[in-house]
Amino acid sequence: MDSERLDDTFAALADPTRRAILAEPFDMTLPAVSKHLKVLERAGLITRGREAQWRPCRLEADPLKEVADWVEGYRRFWEESERRYERLDNYLRKAQRKGVDP
Repeated sequence: MDSERLDDTFAALADPTRRAILAEPFDMTLPAVSKHLKVLERAGLITRGREAQWRPCRLEADPLKEVADWVEGYRRFWEESERRYERLDNYLRKAQRKGVDP
Protein backbone atom coordinates (compact mmCIF):
# COMPACT_ATOMS: atom_id res chain seq x y z
CA MET A 1 0.00 0.00 0.00
CA ASP A 2 1.18 3.50 -0.82
CA SER A 3 2.43 5.10 2.40
CA GLU A 4 0.93 8.49 1.58
CA ARG A 5 -2.48 6.97 0.89
CA LEU A 6 -2.30 5.05 4.16
CA ASP A 7 -1.43 8.29 5.99
CA ASP A 8 -4.36 10.08 4.34
CA THR A 9 -6.76 7.28 5.24
CA PHE A 10 -5.68 7.18 8.87
CA ALA A 11 -5.82 10.98 9.09
CA ALA A 12 -9.35 11.02 7.69
CA LEU A 13 -10.47 8.26 10.05
CA ALA A 14 -8.84 9.91 13.08
CA ASP A 15 -11.82 12.22 13.50
CA PRO A 16 -14.79 10.55 15.24
CA THR A 17 -17.28 12.65 13.28
CA ARG A 18 -15.87 11.42 9.96
CA ARG A 19 -15.97 7.82 11.16
CA ALA A 20 -19.61 8.32 12.12
CA ILE A 21 -20.40 9.92 8.76
CA LEU A 22 -19.08 6.81 6.99
CA ALA A 23 -21.36 4.59 9.05
CA GLU A 24 -24.68 6.39 8.81
CA PRO A 25 -26.34 9.71 8.00
CA PHE A 26 -25.17 12.44 10.35
CA ASP A 27 -27.22 15.27 11.80
CA MET A 28 -25.22 18.47 11.29
CA THR A 29 -25.29 21.58 9.15
CA LEU A 30 -24.46 21.26 5.47
CA PRO A 31 -21.31 23.46 5.69
CA ALA A 32 -20.02 21.43 8.63
CA VAL A 33 -20.60 18.07 6.98
CA SER A 34 -19.19 19.40 3.69
CA LYS A 35 -15.79 20.03 5.32
CA HIS A 36 -15.68 16.45 6.60
CA LEU A 37 -16.76 15.09 3.22
CA LYS A 38 -13.89 16.94 1.52
CA VAL A 39 -11.38 15.23 3.83
CA LEU A 40 -12.99 11.84 3.24
CA GLU A 41 -12.98 12.44 -0.52
CA ARG A 42 -9.28 13.49 -0.56
CA ALA A 43 -8.46 10.28 1.32
CA GLY A 44 -10.37 8.26 -1.30
CA LEU A 45 -12.88 7.00 1.24
CA ILE A 46 -15.84 8.45 -0.66
CA THR A 47 -16.60 9.64 -4.17
CA ARG A 48 -19.08 12.38 -4.88
CA GLY A 49 -21.33 12.67 -7.88
CA ARG A 50 -23.72 15.31 -9.11
CA GLU A 51 -27.42 14.95 -9.75
CA ALA A 52 -29.03 18.34 -10.29
CA GLN A 53 -28.71 20.11 -6.91
CA TRP A 54 -27.67 16.95 -5.08
CA ARG A 55 -24.11 15.76 -4.48
CA PRO A 56 -24.61 12.09 -3.62
CA CYS A 57 -21.67 10.39 -1.91
CA ARG A 58 -20.61 6.80 -2.26
CA LEU A 59 -18.45 4.88 0.18
CA GLU A 60 -15.27 3.50 -1.38
CA ALA A 61 -14.17 0.31 0.33
CA ASP A 62 -10.69 -0.09 -1.22
CA PRO A 63 -8.85 2.29 1.16
CA LEU A 64 -10.51 0.62 4.16
CA LYS A 65 -9.50 -2.80 2.84
CA GLU A 66 -5.93 -1.57 2.39
CA VAL A 67 -5.89 -0.38 6.00
CA ALA A 68 -7.31 -3.73 7.13
CA ASP A 69 -4.62 -5.57 5.16
CA TRP A 70 -1.90 -3.36 6.65
CA VAL A 71 -3.21 -3.97 10.17
CA GLU A 72 -3.44 -7.72 9.48
CA GLY A 73 0.29 -7.86 8.80
CA TYR A 74 0.97 -6.30 12.18
CA ARG A 75 -1.60 -8.49 13.92
CA ARG A 76 0.43 -11.55 12.99
CA PHE A 77 3.57 -9.85 14.33
CA TRP A 78 1.81 -8.89 17.60
CA GLU A 79 0.44 -12.41 18.08
CA GLU A 80 3.86 -13.95 17.49
CA SER A 81 5.41 -11.44 19.90
CA GLU A 82 2.80 -12.38 22.48
CA ARG A 83 3.70 -16.07 22.09
CA ARG A 84 7.40 -15.21 22.53
CA TYR A 85 6.66 -13.26 25.71
CA GLU A 86 4.58 -16.16 27.04
CA ARG A 87 7.49 -18.54 26.40
CA LEU A 88 9.89 -16.13 28.13
CA ASP A 89 7.48 -15.77 31.06
CA ASN A 90 7.23 -19.57 31.39
CA TYR A 91 11.02 -19.89 31.28
CA LEU A 92 11.47 -17.24 33.98
CA ARG A 93 8.87 -18.89 36.25
CA LYS A 94 10.60 -22.26 35.91
CA ALA A 95 13.97 -20.67 36.58
CA GLN A 96 12.63 -18.94 39.71
CA ARG A 97 11.16 -22.20 41.02
CA LYS A 98 14.51 -23.91 40.54
CA GLY A 99 16.32 -21.02 42.19
CA VAL A 100 18.37 -20.33 39.08
CA ASP A 101 19.24 -16.82 37.96
CA PRO A 102 17.87 -16.37 34.43
